[in-house]
Formats: sequence, structure tokens, C-alpha cells
Amino acid sequence: MILVFGRSGQVARELARLAPEAVFLSRAEADLARPEACTAAILGHAPRAVINAAAWTAVDAAEDEEAAATVINGDAPGAMARACAGLGIPFVQISSDYVFDGSGETPWTPDSPTGPLGAYGRSKLAGEAAVRAAGGAHAILRTSWVFSAHGANFVKTMLRLGASRDSLSVIDDQMGGPTPAAAIAAACLTMAQALQQDPALSGAYHLSGAPDVSWAGFAAEIMGAAGLACRIIPIPSRDYPQKAPRPANSRLDNSSLTQAFGIKRPAWRASLAQVLAELKDTTQ
Repeated sequence: MILVFGRSGQVARELARLAPEAVFLSRAEADLARPEACTAAILGHAPRAVINAAAWTAVDAAEDEEAAATVINGDAPGAMARACAGLGIPFVQISSDYVFDGSGETPWTPDSPTGPLGAYGRSKLAGEAAVRAAGGAHAILRTSWVFSAHGANFVKTMLRLGASRDSLSVIDDQMGGPTPAAAIAAACLTMAQALQQDPALSGAYHLSGAPDVSWAGFAAEIMGAAGLACRIIPIPSRDYPQKAPRPANSRLDNSSLTQAFGIKRPAWRASLAQVLAELKDTTQ
């Protein structure tokens, strides 16, 4: 049995489709604000692998509540990883492109120097360090720009706004790979299984959709694929100030993930079409 922290998030919802036999823990069952509850849940279920699909994801709010974000994104994954190490089972932790400073134009590799720009990135980096320090079989999967038919994400925001507006101004100087939550879920399951057989595969890996694109470019693709007439106006980041700084370069090098696990970069346009079809089905 695989134990998954998270039930309602984008990746957790996709994991439930791919592995309905897994056990999914909601916040009420295991609150990441109480890391000891995470430890108790793992010891109580005695699973064969654990995937953490829960996190503090409110990037701007983390600037004002960094301590709370760090408990959820840093201390809790560390407690999970230590419990897994004690049981001799693999642990998969989802991390973020926000652990990098976003400089340059070269895709970040798992070995690239980290340098988060804000509190959210620092909290995710703290989680990575805690998972490594636990010493057990683990995979840290950094990803970016997650989208699906569930929850709140960029695709759903663009669809909502695009249906009622003639034009939208969208940032064009931040580049990254939109990543379908379904691909992240599939990768987590593949990695958990592989780590059971070969703990030496432990380490950090990257998964992001292909090809890399700007937010404005992604928005234009969404409008076109959805048949919306809303025009996308590209703007620089300085014209859309936000509390937390965002990395300008979120390009991720996925090659080590392919080499170790045979997982290729997902084509986000094909996944976007699937998400749009699912959303259409749910509204009919």
C-alpha cells in the first residue's frame, strides 16, 4: 500500500486516479502543521512507500507567514522522511522551481546552485534539506507551473477571465515549462516503485512540460485551444507587482529523470487539450 499525504490538491487528485488503492490523508487526518502527526500516520499505516502531495502553496502569503510555511514545507517532510527511513521504505517529496534564483536562460539541473528569492522557495528548500538529512531512500521531484482540471491554477484562471474579457495583460518575461499534474502523479508512482528496487536512485530530479514558454505564450495557447477570442497582451513583470518575487527563468533540465527512470518531458499542449475536454465534460 502507498500512503499519500494530500487528498484534494491537483497532484493528489491525479494520484487517486492512477492508484485508487492508495491511502490518501486529508489535513484532518494528518495536519502538516503538526509534523509529529505525519510521523504517527506513517507508523500507523506501515505502507510500502510514501508520497507527499501536500504543501503550503500560497506563495505571496508565505512572505508574511514564513515560519508557518516552513513548518508545513520543511519540518513536516523532514518528519515524514525520517519515519520512512526508520521503516526502510522510499519517500517521494514534490518540490519547486522556486528553490532557484531565476537568473540566466539556461535550464536548471538538479545540481545547479539554489538561491530562492522568497519565503516560499526557502521553505521548499528547507524541506529538501530535511529529506536528504533523513538518510533514507528518497526522491525529490522539482516541478513548475502545475495545471489540471482540479483546484486553482493558471489554466482555470485564464479560462475564467478569458470568457468575460476582450483582452488580458499577462507577464511575458518569465519562462518555464507548464506541467500537467497527471504527469507529476505518474512520475511519483514510478519513482516510488523504482526506489523500492534500487535505493541508490535517491536524489533530486526535475520534471516540467515541454516546450518552455512564457506565461503570456501559455495564456495565448489556452485561449486558442479553448476557442476564446480574448487577446493576450504581453507585459513585463514590473507592470504586475506581486508581494513575492517570481523567478524569471524557471526552465528545468529533465535529462537525469529520463536517464534514471525513463520518464520523458510531457508535452503540455496535449495535456492542455485533455484538461479542457475534462472541464467541458464536467460543465455539461
